[in-house]
Amino acid sequence: MSGTFTLINPATAQPIGEVARASVEQVDEAVARAVIAQRAWAGLAPVARADVLRSFARVVEAHVEELAQLEVRNSGHPIGSARWEASHVAQVLNFYAGAPERLSGRQIPVAGGLDVTFHEPYGVVGVIVPWNFPMTIASWGFAPALAAGNAVVLKPAELTPLTAIRLGELALEAGLPEGLFQVVTGSGSVVGQRFVSHPDVRKVVFTGSTSVGTDVAAGCARELKPVTLELGGKSANIVFADADLEKAAASAPGAVFDNAGQDCCARSRILVQRSVYDRFLELLEPAVAAWRVGDPADESTEMGPLISASHRSTVEGFLDGAEVAFRGSAPAADDPLAGGFWLPPTVVRADRGHRLAREEVFGPVVAVLPFDDEPDAIRLANDTIYGLAGSIWTENLGRAVRVARGVKSGVLSVNSHSSVRYSTPFGGMKASGLGRELGPDAAEHFTETKNVFFATDV
Repeated sequence: MSGTFTLINPATAQPIGEVARASVEQVDEAVARAVIAQRAWAGLAPVARADVLRSFARVVEAHVEELAQLEVRNSGHPIGSARWEASHVAQVLNFYAGAPERLSGRQIPVAGGLDVTFHEPYGVVGVIVPWNFPMTIASWGFAPALAAGNAVVLKPAELTPLTAIRLGELALEAGLPEGLFQVVTGSGSVVGQRFVSHPDVRKVVFTGSTSVGTDVAAGCARELKPVTLELGGKSANIVFADADLEKAAASAPGAVFDNAGQDCCARSRILVQRSVYDRFLELLEPAVAAWRVGDPADESTEMGPLISASHRSTVEGFLDGAEVAFRGSAPAADDPLAGGFWLPPTVVRADRGHRLAREEVFGPVVAVLPFDDEPDAIRLANDTIYGLAGSIWTENLGRAVRVARGVKSGVLSVNSHSSVRYSTPFGGMKASGLGRELGPDAAEHFTETKNVFFATDV
């Protein structure tokens, strides 16, 4: 090994363990094992692969509480959120357990013979996971990849590897063959970079910052290697004057402060029609004040800490010179948790030129900006390099359709803040990424189409 790194509980700033840091040679060894395991896995009947994935789902279901408690300690997620995340992993596995028997090719009418297509797995897939949602985002890559007949080598983030390590162990308990699904801990510059350069890793899935994603894409391009990228966001929550303002304001904190704002889908810009701007802020203030920030292990907690001291410092830097309208709460100085990486939910009145109106914060800070009319709302929503998610609040169906078509984002919801369902496609436009995850076609995205012509006129 190339040493170890220390894990920190972000709610207390106290160390909770050491995890090995893999070397390039150890990555190569994992890939070599994956190559062997994948050949046997792809040769199984589709129903056999489906049965193993269903078994994996059942084992995860039986360990939801254990996985959730790991996420509370390692990531600072509130226990209620962590239980949902662990259950979500089981649901994703269960959903894609249906894919092996549905990866059907086509028979294409041609002259002189029979033409058919096959969906062939890539082989070994490298999945690189961020620290903000370690379990759920990992499952979006490994579940459909395995369903399509691939082997997976998973690299969790250095800060939050514990649930990934445990999922790797549970996979073996569930009956996945040795070497088929491996978790390799270490730095992105070593493990992740080796995924990009290794000739036997035939596809890379990366979730993280746009800057690192650009480097991953460039490296994969040099290897002619396909890549799926889920990157940053600066999603808009657009509130029109005809909307249910009470409902829009009450739901807004959850749309941006969930996971302490460390969410690429966070609606970190609230765009409000000018005629109801002041009224909306009046309704938003008590909703933010009521947002429960505290001990992640407490059943009533809605928001925990930021992931690290350095990240908190970065988020605080966005507030320099900002006009803070109001803030929520955080553990007080005399609280036993006060040493953790806390930052209260913060609402800022921002103008269009401020960096809070255009750059990703990745923390519990939301900018509220006024707009004049429908074209202005669309123009303002699109005034960022990102295009991942967003919400539209209006009682006018025609307006909802027009604005949804006009906003350049991959995932939008009307009169709600839904972004992710395992049964529907997820992904961004512009600097928010390439490709789509989840949905009915995800397993197919882990295959290559092979066309075979059988001559009959002989």
